[in-house]
Amino acid sequence: MSDTTTITEHQVTGLRQRPKRVDARRNYEALLSAAAEAFTENGTAASLEDIARRAGVGIGTLYRHFPTRQALLEAVYIDEVEEMSAKANDLGDLEPWDALVTWLRQFVRYAATKRALADELLNTIDAEAPVFVSCRSAITEAGDMLLIRAQDAGEARKDTNFTDVGRMVAGIASIKTADPGQIERILDMALDGLRAR
Repeated sequence: MSDTTTITEHQVTGLRQRPKRVDARRNYEALLSAAAEAFTENGTAASLEDIARRAGVGIGTLYRHFPTRQALLEAVYIDEVEEMSAKANDLGDLEPWDALVTWLRQFVRYAATKRALADELLNTIDAEAPVFVSCRSAITEAGDMLLIRAQDAGEARKDTNFTDVGRMVAGIASIKTADPGQIERILDMALDGLRAR
């Protein structure tokens, strides 16, 4: 990861603080990736030892970067928000409607993981803690940008905003089902309702 990318990503929420040394940054990134994978597979109670093993580092290295489980959960949460924000910027080459739909499909997967992390974090911090306020703002800004672009192109309804759309998509993401295809079908129906007539 280049220094330019790190600076840009850091500016999304203002919360990301990556190590400066290349080897330390590589370990940090590996731990974040391993933690996201472990939390997705096993929930937020995933073992820290397993996360360190997946990252290819010792448990001491994990604790040097993330002294508590809470610190690791927060870092993964922020990382996923910043990744979703960056994806919104990466879709500029697509037509406005296609960019919005592509991002909202990714948002469904993101929302499912984010909910578990947020629930765990809410055990120790308030819903108005800086991490939540900054992350909400970053996601809303990214979603607004894509929705307004689709509205300006006449492809999305003008009588809505990203707060409505985000809640709709997050609600769809929270549906408990054994059939992943069902989530896609429900999202397709919702997106059909979002399209301008």
